[in-house]
Amino acid sequence: MFQMTDDQRDIQNLAREFAEKEVAPIAAEIDVDGHFPQDTVDKLADLGFMGLCVPEEYGGVGLDSVAEALVVMELAKVCASTAVICSLHYMVSDIILEKGTEEQKENYLSRASEGKLGCFCLTEPGAGTDAGGLKTTAVKDGDSYILNGTKCFITNAGPEQGDHFVVFALTDPEKKTHGGITAFLVDRDNPGLSIGKTEDKLGIRASKTSEVILEDCRVSEDAILGEIGEGFKIAMWGLDGGRIGIAAQAAGIAQGALAEAVNYANERVQFGKPLSKNQGLQWYIADMATRTEAARLLVLEAAQKRADRDADAGCTAAMAKLFAGEAACYVTDLALQIHGGYGFIKEYPIERMYRDARITRIYEGTSEAQKMVISRAVLR
Repeated sequence: MFQMTDDQRDIQNLAREFAEKEVAPIAAEIDVDGHFPQDTVDKLADLGFMGLCVPEEYGGVGLDSVAEALVVMELAKVCASTAVICSLHYMVSDIILEKGTEEQKENYLSRASEGKLGCFCLTEPGAGTDAGGLKTTAVKDGDSYILNGTKCFITNAGPEQGDHFVVFALTDPEKKTHGGITAFLVDRDNPGLSIGKTEDKLGIRASKTSEVILEDCRVSEDAILGEIGEGFKIAMWGLDGGRIGIAAQAAGIAQGALAEAVNYANERVQFGKPLSKNQGLQWYIADMATRTEAARLLVLEAAQKRADRDADAGCTAAMAKLFAGEAACYVTDLALQIHGGYGFIKEYPIERMYRDARITRIYEGTSEAQKMVISRAVLR
């Protein structure tokens, strides 16, 4: 059984209080108009939430992956958009902490702790699950590299959002994933980097998802993150952590939807008694609660393994992502069913939760991709 430390419990309680007081009241509003919650991000930074795993010497709090997962879950209970803003930000900071030079850490992690958002730029129009289809190039030119290409579906890269970008590009097109991809740290104001189309999405509407366009974007050799040709390994390591973050988001959505369903079932009276007195709905609640708790525990197990550098962390992260994503969709679907017609209108939070849950089976690797990762690990 997973046991939280006192620090982790304190962070969870602080995150829960913040989510209920600061995030829940605006969740519906920012969903409707797709308004990015910059004020909320600033408040999260003031409380230290934007630099949870960042060491204190770089302006952070110095906690671990478990703390990040707990915060994302608490936020996702009331607003999946706010949760994913933090989740992807944590992912980028973790990569920089793991692979960055001392100068890169001092520069970017201090900014991240202040709430300057990081972006993970791997996906392209022709390269999603298949990273081998990457087309963005980085050509050596003296002591610089010139980047050209288009990234899509980039979280936190809005018209006014996104401070620094981890960009994956081909430095040796012949080698591709086997030593041909390199990671670069690129600033938003770097000439040649621009933000393209911002997507109008089904769910997580307050989280900005945009194209990042690189046109003769010149960066110095100091922008290389890790070693030349190490980009694919960095991306996969980062995605292991990103999957835990999205699994935490999914588990949080499920927890929030379960709570809404329980409250509604207890309050709604039909045929002279509350809905919760009907055995059929009790069975729904039992299934929802079991899957939600299993998802929560699997997320925390994966986060603890990552913090401990356990060799099985990647496989467990994929399991958590797969199970929690499927659980979020299952739980929100039944929660909406319990609400009946009221669940289909925007007055009730479950309508938003139902839409938000669907993406958790897709980004940071589809459910099908997670099954590939898991089966390969088990068969080895």
